[in-house]
Amino acid sequence: MFNWFRRKINKTESEEVSEPTQQTKTPETEPSSEQSDQEDYLSWAKTAYKNIQQRQTPSTSESEETETPSETTDDQVTEVEPETPQVSQSPQKEKTEETPAWMQKSDRLEALKETAMEKATVEDTTPITFDDEFVWSAKVLAAQGRAPDDVSQEEINWLKRLRQGLGKSRRGLVNQLKSIVGQGPLNEDAVMEIEALLLQADTGIEATDYIISTLQNKLLEEALPPEQALEYLKSILREILDRPLQKVVNPGFAPEKGVLNIWLLTGVNGAGKTTTIGKLAHLAQQSGYNCIIAAADTFRAAAVQQVQVWGERTNTPVIANPGKNTDPAAVVFDGISAAQAREADLLLVDTAGRLQNKKNLMAELAKIRRIIDKKADKAQVESLLVLDATLGQNGLRQAQVFSEAANLSGVVLTKLDGTAKGGVALAVAQQLDLPIRFIGVGEGIEDLRPFSSYEFVEALLNE
Repeated sequence: MFNWFRRKINKTESEEVSEPTQQTKTPETEPSSEQSDQEDYLSWAKTAYKNIQQRQTPSTSESEETETPSETTDDQVTEVEPETPQVSQSPQKEKTEETPAWMQKSDRLEALKETAMEKATVEDTTPITFDDEFVWSAKVLAAQGRAPDDVSQEEINWLKRLRQGLGKSRRGLVNQLKSIVGQGPLNEDAVMEIEALLLQADTGIEATDYIISTLQNKLLEEALPPEQALEYLKSILREILDRPLQKVVNPGFAPEKGVLNIWLLTGVNGAGKTTTIGKLAHLAQQSGYNCIIAAADTFRAAAVQQVQVWGERTNTPVIANPGKNTDPAAVVFDGISAAQAREADLLLVDTAGRLQNKKNLMAELAKIRRIIDKKADKAQVESLLVLDATLGQNGLRQAQVFSEAANLSGVVLTKLDGTAKGGVALAVAQQLDLPIRFIGVGEGIEDLRPFSSYEFVEALLNE
């Protein structure tokens, strides 16, 4: 079982620099150092590819072994989820016979969505191909000090999806930046061009000013060729993204074993909050954590039913109140009781997200926090904001309001694959001083993973 929350990723700059240099110490003094570096990474990628292929051969026996533990959790799920099959499955058969054609069409669309999710869960078991994207993914992992025999197919597939998802933000950005920063110290025209490029990617004014001033100071000290200037720019971006982690007790953000971890997820309707909860539940189950969902968004129509569908797909128990406009705090209370009784590692709480009812939202979240403090005073509580990357700077304004109401401890950035505004991640770190905990680059169940500044910057600024 691969634990995504405890990936072996080096965070400090010293570790990031020291590991790759061990592989390229001898060729650094030679003129052909770049070629030798590429050869080293290529041989590393070939070795990793062979190891993954060897692990794929017994995949059928491993899948059978992983299916047996899931049977033990079925007893737990059936205690909470018997209502959902009665609501979702039996009415569908009656609708197809009695309802009009346009209603039957919507049922087919729902069936297509379910099959799409099923395909997404099987995606990582498909045979992996040795292509340019595999080599790039292997290079990113090798640069972080990973060994070829310690790389999983899931990581390679995720890096491929990340690079593809940031394609809109990356197109044209790298070549233009190279041509500008490779000309030496930045003049006014160069500053204007870089500023326009960063603002177009929704990096934000504060982050853009910091990037330009830092880069200008470096280029005044020494003239850098385009490749080295671009590498220095990457280090600036990583420093911005990692800065909020300096004040955080849990930089890795892995659920602590033996203690109940409670994650409150907030966000405006439409940001992908409920979908993110389903993906987080899948990620937790995949990483070996016992997870429960509390459907506390009782005001939005069909929100509870949507959470219950995700619970079925991820084999995660869902605590919900079938009534309308019920008290969200009561659902959280029941969720904590269920999590404590089952000794769960993680409780995901879906909260209401109505920005226009700011006072009501603040009062509701405050009540939920009081319930948690009384019912689970020793729990590790995190408050995550789900932010739609396509909104850019508008999303930041929402984040500022939620940070006042929910005492945020991190951000989940979604829908990065549908926008050219990937720079909003830098704006979140610079302006809000909040660490990005997870990023999503697609609609599939596998398209949400823990955030790594190194991987994000490489995918954003790599050719």
